[in-house]
Amino acid sequence: RGPAMNVLRRIALCSMLAMCIGPLTAHAQTAPRRDAMQHFFVATLGDYPAELAEARKAGKQGLFAMYSWDECPYCERMKKDVLSLPEVQKYYRDRFVPLMVDTRGSVPITDFNGRQTTEKAFATDQGVRVTPTLVFYDLSGRPLYRHAGEIRDAATMIRLGEFVSSGAYKNQKFADYKGQ
Repeated sequence: RGPAMNVLRRIALCSMLAMCIGPLTAHAQTAPRRDAMQHFFVATLGDYPAELAEARKAGKQGLFAMYSWDECPYCERMKKDVLSLPEVQKYYRDRFVPLMVDTRGSVPITDFNGRQTTEKAFATDQGVRVTPTLVFYDLSGRPLYRHAGEIRDAATMIRLGEFVSSGAYKNQKFADYKGQ
């Protein structure tokens, strides 16, 4: 009876827990998701002064740019796990014009000053060195706040938007703000 029975009880208990937790995990993994490229980022012709004008006209607070490149695993994970969530998409689309900027892209764009350039050259001019880099711009095209690195969950991504929207970025660090 002794030790062998205890092992069997533990195995039975673990099996029962796995049966209970399994459906919860499966549900969490099947949360509704929508393609970030279609539902988070706006389609753009690369005319950033026109994007700013549209943002002003629509009553947005500014532009949000995610600097990325196709083979960045952190960027892809962010698009798949965070930017694909409807609550994140709604939050950002309601307040900002979300743009994707390819840090290695040769697509011609017009920068905020009306100059013709490429996505890659624009990213370099903006001082982007790592991907993903997230930059919030005001309605004049001036950078307000920059976050370098991946955001791994919806709550933190929304909190980052609140940090900028509220103006808290002027007086404190994001790490302090998100801990409140």
